[in-house]
Amino acid sequence: MVNPSYKSREIDGTWGWQLQGTWGIFAASAFLVSIPVFIEAPLVRHYPVLSVVSSLLWVSLGSILIKRPQSQIWGDLILGFSWSWLAGAIYWGWFRWEPAIHLPIESIGVPFAVWALWRGFGKIGSLFYLGSLLGTAITDLYFYQVGLIDHWKQLMEVDPTLAMPILQQAICQVRTPWGTAWAIVLVNLLLGVGIIPLGTKQWHWYAFSGAVLTTIVVDSLFLWVASHA
Repeated sequence: MVNPSYKSREIDGTWGWQLQGTWGIFAASAFLVSIPVFIEAPLVRHYPVLSVVSSLLWVSLGSILIKRPQSQIWGDLILGFSWSWLAGAIYWGWFRWEPAIHLPIESIGVPFAVWALWRGFGKIGSLFYLGSLLGTAITDLYFYQVGLIDHWKQLMEVDPTLAMPILQQAICQVRTPWGTAWAIVLVNLLLGVGIIPLGTKQWHWYAFSGAVLTTIVVDSLFLWVASHA
């Protein structure tokens, strides 16, 4: 059982304690958001069952860490991450050809996260998961608004060695005035949603901000790589 004082603990005003607490969680959240993109995605394409089963390893690790006072916050964070990993493994393993059900599958952990927040525990992991999901939802919204869904489907169906022409067509779509305008709107939305919670100096909101703001970095990196491939 998590120490009750942990539920509502806040960071004091010293920079050293903030760096160790809030900024440490922010950095860890940013790192965990990148794992599904750079590690899970290649793995799940070839070993979807292994990817799903490995979710149990994340849950086990989180459960062990959360029981120890010195590692409670990290266990909480990893348990929230396990929902992102599981949802990603399910979708990219068997349903990646269907963009319409991407967000519903990624949302499978929402009832648990909302219930945990309502009960007042697991705030770090729950808000990390919800922040990651929000970033995913806004990225999907961009795909729909800019007309990239057909490119998504094509990329999932062709051999990776034949994907370059499709990526180049998608980049051309992104570089249109319409694509640029939507990118500016949604990036500013993510920045606003991600930066405001940083003023709270609370661990769980830093986990949320780390997940949201890293979405911008990951999407920008993917766009840069596709543009220079």
